[in-house]
Amino acid sequence: MGKLARNAVLLAKLQPVAGTDSAPTGALNAMMAMNISAQPVSAEFAKRNNIKPYFGNMGSVPVAIHSEITFDVELAGSGVAGTAPKFGPLLRSCAFAETITASTSVTYAPITAAQEFCTLYYYMDGVLCKMTDAKGTVSLELNAKGIPVLKFKLIGLYSTPADASMPAGVDYSGFKDPVAVNADNTPTATLHGFAGKVEKIGIDIANELVYRNVIGGKSVNITGRQPTGSFALELEAVSAKDWWTIVEKATLGALAVTHGKTAGNIVEVAAPKVQLLDPSFSESDGLTIVTFKLELQPNVGNDELLLTFR
Repeated sequence: MGKLARNAVLLAKLQPVAGTDSAPTGALNAMMAMNISAQPVSAEFAKRNNIKPYFGNMGSVPVAIHSEITFDVELAGSGVAGTAPKFGPLLRSCAFAETITASTSVTYAPITAAQEFCTLYYYMDGVLCKMTDAKGTVSLELNAKGIPVLKFKLIGLYSTPADASMPAGVDYSGFKDPVAVNADNTPTATLHGFAGKVEKIGIDIANELVYRNVIGGKSVNITGRQPTGSFALELEAVSAKDWWTIVEKATLGALAVTHGKTAGNIVEVAAPKVQLLDPSFSESDGLTIVTFKLELQPNVGNDELLLTFR
């Protein structure tokens, strides 16, 4: 009998010990996700190329197998200021450190050392795919008249998919409803100090993910990051903002976004040093839109992008 695509559950839990499944449960570790695309077997092959007296494929030998998964999570707070959002383990598995200020805020800042990882279970109507030692990368999108989202990609150590009962007691109560990106709910969106009429904001932390399988061990590694982004807003007079000199001179400036107005569901995005690249024009509702590519640079280090939930 075929499997129902909508009967699926994604679980994620931080994994303190490498190689040891942290056993996430539906009651504590369910992730409210969408657009899930799993690749339980992602393999590298060494092609055999023996000489024989006839044409044809000689087959390939799998030399390294890991698992991958991509999915989106709505960007919203936990509902309580100073309480981490339920998707916090996913951000921490993307080389972000979590800092909690009681009753006030939770901030995620990129890190280089002391990276964490997680165990992921993806149930597909009775078929379970597991990933251990998973690390990933994440991007965010805030598009006007849309729902803000975090887009994750994680890779992990492979486990053979198996038949399994769907988890009991799946609880999504820790996930709060997002608010739409618009003039009412997004009070701040500035680039290089200019608060224009913004249509789209995108930022990609762009972690470099590497799966290693060598004599003596296999692992998932984040070996670097080069954060990029885009910022699209209505074109205004040069006297209002001289973007062109900023691009020409490679001037660095800050990006700041505040989304949400209710305590517990306020998200702040901050990047202290942003270079603007490759401006391009498009049209939206009859108005000219200018879109800049962004390069996010660190200030003192491990601070090129901060996500704060208040």
